[in-house]
Amino acid sequence: MDKRRQALTRLYLDNATLVWNGNVVSGLEALRSFFEMLPSSEFQINMLDCQPVHAQATQSHTTVLVVTSGTVKFHGQKQRYFNQNFLLTAQTTSSNTVWKIASDCFRFQDWCS
Repeated sequence: MDKRRQALTRLYLDNATLVWNGNVVSGLEALRSFFEMLPSSEFQINMLDCQPVHAQATQSHTTVLVVTSGTVKFHGQKQRYFNQNFLLTAQTTSSNTVWKIASDCFRFQDWCS
C-alpha cells in the first residue's frame, strides 16, 4: 500500500476520524493529504485481534473492533513499535456489504528509559 496511498481513503467512511499520536484528522480529503505527507514506510504486524462490538454501542450497525500492534520504520527514521485500533462497520446496500473504517487510532509505543 505504500506506493498506492491515494487508495487508502477508499477504506474509510466519508466522515471517518483518524487519531495519529494524539493528532485528529477527519474527513476523506484531510485523510488523503495526511497519508500523502507521510514518508515511505515498512510495517510489520506482530499481533492482530478482532472482536464484535455490541449493537447497543453502535446504533445497531454491525461493527468490529480491530486491534493490532507491530513495528514501523519510516524512511530516514529508526524502527518504532506501534499500536493501532480501528472500528470497521458494515455498509450494506441492496447488492452487497462493504466494510469501512469509521474510527482509527494509531499510537507509537516508546519505551521509558
